[in-house]
Amino acid sequence: MPAVLFVLYLVVEFAALFGLSQLIGTFPAILVLIGVSAAGVLLIRSQGRRVFEQLGRVGRGEAAPGAAVANGVLVAAGTFLISIPGLVTSVIGLLLLLPPTRFVIRPLVTALGARRISRLAAAMPYRGVVIDGENVVDGVVVSEWSDDGRPSTRRAIED
Repeated sequence: MPAVLFVLYLVVEFAALFGLSQLIGTFPAILVLIGVSAAGVLLIRSQGRRVFEQLGRVGRGEAAPGAAVANGVLVAAGTFLISIPGLVTSVIGLLLLLPPTRFVIRPLVTALGARRISRLAAAMPYRGVVIDGENVVDGVVVSEWSDDGRPSTRRAIED
């Protein structure tokens, strides 16, 4: 599967560069490719700084984490795509680095992340033993109960 994706990536990138060079010429197409990559590199620095500032505000409790984390994911994806050579990946990466585009895509990323986390949480139910704090006398547990949803075969320890 990775080989098929790589071949598909190569075909798309070559087709885009070939089509652009047929439309505007070879030298201008190369300049567009260089310009898109340069704009992406400039945006990586400024938007990365903005995301780190947002995450700092979240860490101090001044902002909700949802938007900052989604922005961080989108900036990281844009940075990754800018670092891959090619016109299509650079344009998509540049779009992910632009704040208006992130504003539009952020609810989708937040919803996908919430759904993924809820699936992970449902797959890993809590199976620990909870000790009732009122029933501990001098460091000795005098009763305990479990909340893992299964009926307990052990009796509570009572003195």
